[in-house]
Amino acid sequence: MSGDELADALALANGRGDTHGDTHGTAGGGGRPGGREPGPAPEKSGPHGPRDGARHRDWPAARAAAARAGAGRRAEPATVPLDEALGHRLAAPLTALTDLPAFDTSAMDGWAVSGPGPWEPLDPEDGTRDAGNAGNAGNTGNAGDTAPGTPHGILAGDDRPAPLPDGHAVRIATGARIPPGTTAVLRSEYGEVRDRRLRANGAPQHGADIRPRGQECRAGDHLLPGGTPVTPAVLGLAAAAGWDELPVVGRLRVEILVLGDELLASGIPTGGRVRDALGPMVGPWLTALGAEVTATRRLGDDAGALYAALEGTAADLVVTTGGTAAGPVDHVHPSLRRLGAELLVDGVRVRPGHPMLLARLPSGAHLVGLPGNPLAAVSGLLTLAEPLLRAATGAGPSEARPTGQPTGPRTEQRTGPRTGDDVLPTAVLLGEVQGHPRDTRLVPVVQDGGGVRPLRFSGPAMLRGIAAATALAVVPPGGVPTGAGVHLLRLPWA
Repeated sequence: MSGDELADALALANGRGDTHGDTHGTAGGGGRPGGREPGPAPEKSGPHGPRDGARHRDWPAARAAAARAGAGRRAEPATVPLDEALGHRLAAPLTALTDLPAFDTSAMDGWAVSGPGPWEPLDPEDGTRDAGNAGNAGNTGNAGDTAPGTPHGILAGDDRPAPLPDGHAVRIATGARIPPGTTAVLRSEYGEVRDRRLRANGAPQHGADIRPRGQECRAGDHLLPGGTPVTPAVLGLAAAAGWDELPVVGRLRVEILVLGDELLASGIPTGGRVRDALGPMVGPWLTALGAEVTATRRLGDDAGALYAALEGTAADLVVTTGGTAAGPVDHVHPSLRRLGAELLVDGVRVRPGHPMLLARLPSGAHLVGLPGNPLAAVSGLLTLAEPLLRAATGAGPSEARPTGQPTGPRTEQRTGPRTGDDVLPTAVLLGEVQGHPRDTRLVPVVQDGGGVRPLRFSGPAMLRGIAAATALAVVPPGGVPTGAGVHLLRLPWA
């Protein structure tokens, strides 16, 4: 058992919280003086100061507050080219601009046939009729003077093939336009040319292997509702339906401020300094949550630089790493007081990540303050940043408020109160997890057959567990027994 794990066990046994801090500005898991994870420092009330309701929120209430903040700043819609739309959400329903398919097409490689057969092929490769004179075959009336297709038959992309005379057949490729007069498509493996005739064991049913015009949709049909995430499949559907650009919900502009003089941007940690683990991680994580990250800036422990950055930000959301507690170089709270910001969430009863915060700056931008320990910062991202971004982009608030733990043998159920379109999934817990006496715990887990299994290395300063995880299990105060259900926070890429 590691020192961190032993300290956790002793603290839990004695009814206390974590004894190792996740409050410092050290993104690499070092530590600032003090050791224990303190709560937020007392604040004086003011016109934009903290309210009593903002302090020490329980975990569901903190997520609900973040979702409300995001819902109040919905991103403006924008029209973007298809190749820039991936990862956005549709700002309006996707409608079809054309029938799909736009004309009758062949569903298989084979022959387009007219009548019950056997049929006279119109393909020179079959040693039958010359393609240039095929239109004169039989009593075709005004069928035309050319064969329905090229010397190789009808290929995808051939425009308006000539009518197919009764009793005749022509080779046709998958996706090719069906010539008028065709009664069915005979698959290549079902037919054979013998004695200058195409023969089959049985005549195909009328319309066999023909995709009729409008089979999938008609022009004007609603294909997907507004708010649908734009996935690669959605891009393909939009292109097939005739779209070159898509109306999408805009993304919130996010600026990341990495705090802490002890952080190294490269190289092996040495001399009491540690590598910055959050700078490389937070930006891509926010992008995966639907944000537009405009900058990641390293400010160290410079109170003046932090104040200037917050005062002059043009972002919709500022995310800071570290400095959210009350240590000698923790400058986030003093900077917010100096700006006259409004604290919406000032500490959350969750482990790891207790000293996270959410504030509204005088400019109207929001700020999410993440603790400096890596896993504690992940906890802050999923507790505050994720529901705010989801609500702002119309994805629905992530504020499911579990009133009790689900039970049962099935995994990945969607249970619990519905809030908007969001309900936290649940799964069976397959291993022992020690609960905290008073706080929610977020524990890295991995899918394992019929449930989820907790991972080791889940201390506030550790990333080894979350790097292998597919979700964070939400363990309520007091814990849950093995075999019970737990709510899950799915990771964006899982």
